[in-house]
Amino acid sequence: MNMTKLSMFSLLLFLAGHAMAYDCSSTPSFVNGTGYSNGSIVRNNGAAYQCTVGGWCSQGGAYAPGEGWAWGDAWNSLGACNGSGGGGSSSSSSSSSSSAGDNNGPCPQWSSNATYYAGDVVAYGGSFYLAEHDNPGYDPTISTWFWEPTATCPNSGGSSSSSSTGGNGFAAVVSEVQFNQMFPNRNTFYTYAGLVNAAATFPAFATTGDLTTRRREAAAALANFSHETGGLYYINEIAQGTYCSGTATPCGVCAAGKKYHGRGPIQLSWNYNYCAAGQALGLNLWENPDQVSQNPTTAWRTALWFWMTQSGAGYRPAHDSMVNGQGFGETIRTINGSLECNGGNPGQVQSRVNTYLDFIQILGATPGNNLDC
Repeated sequence: MNMTKLSMFSLLLFLAGHAMAYDCSSTPSFVNGTGYSNGSIVRNNGAAYQCTVGGWCSQGGAYAPGEGWAWGDAWNSLGACNGSGGGGSSSSSSSSSSSAGDNNGPCPQWSSNATYYAGDVVAYGGSFYLAEHDNPGYDPTISTWFWEPTATCPNSGGSSSSSSTGGNGFAAVVSEVQFNQMFPNRNTFYTYAGLVNAAATFPAFATTGDLTTRRREAAAALANFSHETGGLYYINEIAQGTYCSGTATPCGVCAAGKKYHGRGPIQLSWNYNYCAAGQALGLNLWENPDQVSQNPTTAWRTALWFWMTQSGAGYRPAHDSMVNGQGFGETIRTINGSLECNGGNPGQVQSRVNTYLDFIQILGATPGNNLDC
């Protein structure tokens, strides 16, 4: 073979090896659920694809470009990406961090091939979704029993000695690392993601005042929740009475066959509290109180509802006591003061105080005054 033929042969090999390259620098990533029409071009897992069957191109799973068994019927491969956009992917199976929403975080894109556990948060179609129950990759917009929309992607990092966790709202005060340090033996039902999601319902929780005040409130709430549940171990009260006051509430007296025993981090009890909490949260907890023990975010939301809005046996909501300087002792009075305060049960009070002191140390703040009630 002469040099001219060799050069031509080499050129053909070069072209064959690069004929399927595509400049993806301005090509959008595939996002499951987006309404793609015939001719739409996306990138996914480092390659470019063109939609050929608009009715199927919007679906992930088997129809996601380059992923499932049926993708070839819906997408035409344009080749591997080159250019500045070649390395990225926002496909349904990508593990890269999402940019969905206003609060970015380390949440992966949803994948139909992944197994998810309660508390996991994924990005999907430009939004975030919190797994309420373990599931083998069910679609977040279809399987609403398994998934619940959430406004943010919780921060998963942080150090117990740092001044900021890098998150937003409650997550900026207590990191997941610190949460796990506080509750090493917690029931998996009580997820950090569920707490962060619930805290978004009450944006003033652990975000009011200076950093010390915010840390004190977070530590105070979690200490009381810990005491009520044996370190976030119990979901339901051990002695499960009916707890029906017999007095009519805006929801009625008591739903037939329902018990209003303690459930969740604050051990929400009595028919009138289930009625009021449900009305405040937009849930029918009076008729279906078991929601509090079945849904982690709902459980956390009921606890924060009581913490933020109810005076209980005290003079004001626990939140007000912490942000206005009345001290940790007044939160005990609000939650169980009729039985524990004024010498009623000093051992229980001291147990709450000890937990608070442990938690405030983890968060790196001082405890303040008036720890007792």
